[in-house]
Amino acid sequence: MYQLYFVLQARALTSQTAESDAIRFLVGTQSLKFDNQIHIIDFDDENNIISKSVLQHQAGEIWHISASPADKAVLTTCYNKTSESRVVTCGAVWRMPPEWESGSHESPDDPHNSHNPQNLELLCHLDNSSHGNASCVLWEPMGDGKHVISLADNHALLWDLTESSTQATISSSATLEGKGQLKFTAGKWSPHHNCTQLATANDTAIRGWDLRTMSQIYCIENAHGQLVRDLDFNPNKQYYLASCGDDCKVKFWDVRNINEPVKTLEEHSHWVWSVRFNHSHDQLVLTGSSDSRVILSNMVSISSEPFGHLVDDDDLSDGEDNHQDEKTKEPLQDSIISTYEEHEDSVYAVEWSSADPWLFASLSYDGRLVINRVPRALKYHILL
Repeated sequence: MYQLYFVLQARALTSQTAESDAIRFLVGTQSLKFDNQIHIIDFDDENNIISKSVLQHQAGEIWHISASPADKAVLTTCYNKTSESRVVTCGAVWRMPPEWESGSHESPDDPHNSHNPQNLELLCHLDNSSHGNASCVLWEPMGDGKHVISLADNHALLWDLTESSTQATISSSATLEGKGQLKFTAGKWSPHHNCTQLATANDTAIRGWDLRTMSQIYCIENAHGQLVRDLDFNPNKQYYLASCGDDCKVKFWDVRNINEPVKTLEEHSHWVWSVRFNHSHDQLVLTGSSDSRVILSNMVSISSEPFGHLVDDDDLSDGEDNHQDEKTKEPLQDSIISTYEEHEDSVYAVEWSSADPWLFASLSYDGRLVINRVPRALKYHILL
C-alpha cells in the first residue's frame, strides 16, 4: 500500500488509458482559494517509487477528469467557473506539456515541482452553454481519440474532434424528457456493440441509448432506492452493467432482463460513489464509498470465469458436451476479498491501472490517494 497527500481537496481520478507500460493516474483538485491543479502520479512498480508532477488547471474546480484512449498527453476535465455571477460547469480538452507525456521521476516532495507548476494547453472548449452544466465527458472506448460524449443537465452530446483536438463540433444529441428537473448524474460508454451504446443515470433510473439513432433502448426505473452515482460495463460480458448509489448498494444488471438485478452487494454503510470492473479479470470489482472504505469483491458467479476459466455466454449452450461438464463443475463462490480502510474521508473515486491489472488507486475528498495491489494469493489463484 502506498499513499500520497495533496494540499487541496480532490474528487476526480482517472487512469491513463492510452497504450503504455507506465502505471499512471491523474488527479484533479478542488479549491476555491487556490489555483486548481492536475497531479500526474507515476508508479515505478519494480522499485516501488511514486513520482508526482503538477500542472496548473486555472480554469476552476475539477469535478471530472478523463484520459484519451489514443493520446496519453490529452485529457478532458469538467470544471466550475463563475459566469455572470452564476456558477456553471464546463467541459474542455487539454494537452500536457510534451516533456511530461512519458512521466517525471521527481520526488513527490520536490518543492520546485510543486511551487512552479506548468500550465496545461487548452485545445478546445466543449461549449455546452446552451445545454446546461456538464457532469462528465466520456471518450469513445478503444477509439482513435476523435469522439467524446458530454452529459450536460438533461442532454447527451456526441462530439467530433478534429485531428489535433483543437476543435469540437456536436454531431448528434439526445434529450432526457419528462416531468421535473431531469439531470444526468453519471454515464458510461459501452466498449461492446462497436461502441454504439451508452448507459446513463438520472435520479434513481438507468437508461441505455443507441448512439446511431440517439434513441433510448432500455430503462431501468428505480434501479436504486436513491440517487444512482456511477456505472460501469463488464469488459468481457457485453450485456452486464454495474451500478451504485446513495442507497449504499452495488447492483449488477443484465440489460436484456431489467426486471431485477442479477446480484446485489450491500457491504457499504453510506453512499457508494464509484464502481469499477477490472479490465482483464472481470470478477474483480472495486467500490468506493462515503463510509471512507474501499471494498474489493470477487464476483466470480456472474463473471466470464464462473468455473475458474474464461467462458463466453455463447459457450454455455445446452449442448451435450457442455451439459456433461457443468454437472461436474460448481460455480465458485462470490466473496469480499478485502476491505481497505486507509482513508479518513469520503472515497469519491476508485480506478484500476490500465497498465497493471493487479494494481488500483482510490481517492478521498481530503486529498489522499492510496495505491493498492490485489492480494498475491488471489492473483495466483486466478492465474493458475
